[in-house]
Amino acid sequence: MPLYMDIHELGHGVTAEDVAKDHALDVETQRKYGVEYRKYWVNEGVGKVFCLVNAPDSETAIRVHREAHGHVAEKIIEVQPEVAELFLGGAETNASGAVLIPGGAADARDPGIRTVLFTDIVGSTTLTQSVGDEEAMALLNVHDTIVRDALVSLNGREIKHTGDGIMASFFSAAAAVKCATRIQRDLSKHKEKRHKCQIKVRIGAAAGEPVEHHQDLFGSTVQLAARLCSHAEPDQILVSNVVAELCIGKGLMFRVLGEVSFKGFDRPVRVHAVEWPGEATGTW
Repeated sequence: MPLYMDIHELGHGVTAEDVAKDHALDVETQRKYGVEYRKYWVNEGVGKVFCLVNAPDSETAIRVHREAHGHVAEKIIEVQPEVAELFLGGAETNASGAVLIPGGAADARDPGIRTVLFTDIVGSTTLTQSVGDEEAMALLNVHDTIVRDALVSLNGREIKHTGDGIMASFFSAAAAVKCATRIQRDLSKHKEKRHKCQIKVRIGAAAGEPVEHHQDLFGSTVQLAARLCSHAEPDQILVSNVVAELCIGKGLMFRVLGEVSFKGFDRPVRVHAVEWPGEATGTW
């Protein structure tokens, strides 16, 4: 049976407890329509609710919401199960069906928003020619170790190795930025120890909802993070405006670079550079 995710605007004054009651009503109503509302995410900070549902079709899924409580989603999209698990994970739910953050407090609800981060080793294609196979592999291992240690420290989740970098996902935008900063700082320390064989990395990060357009979970968010990474200078961390806004009040420093036009995006994107200790142009 097809898997769908719908997105609701969290109405003014509506709480997570109210959403739990609506989900219970969905469960009571869904059987006669052959629908299963499996789990949901609540993000009170951005006023969104995301529901994951198996249904014969999107219209039937909407019918259950309409009959159960009348709160119909603004958007519903079909997703592939493996893609949903890849980005959102097979996390546990509480008694009401709300998804919980793995390893969090007993009722620490998953907000459903993710920050996607890419690292990219500068000049990886010519690295082998300049230093040889053995040294190139050693440098790649240095990158992988530093990135993975930072991910573990800041609760990031490795999605995949891209060959010359790593793609990761975070619950927290601030954690993603701190992770990127730690990666660059630790790589900088490595370069101080080994002057002849150095490794430089670009990093890009973007944040978004679980469902984007083009029939792809996190489609635009992943694409934007990759574009930001490619646009970054060596040793630089670039993030989208959404990431910078989610980090307000977290003690992180950004430098506004202005709007940049990226391939595949209709509008220019406001880009920020993260200022980190040791960055040539940073003051942090």
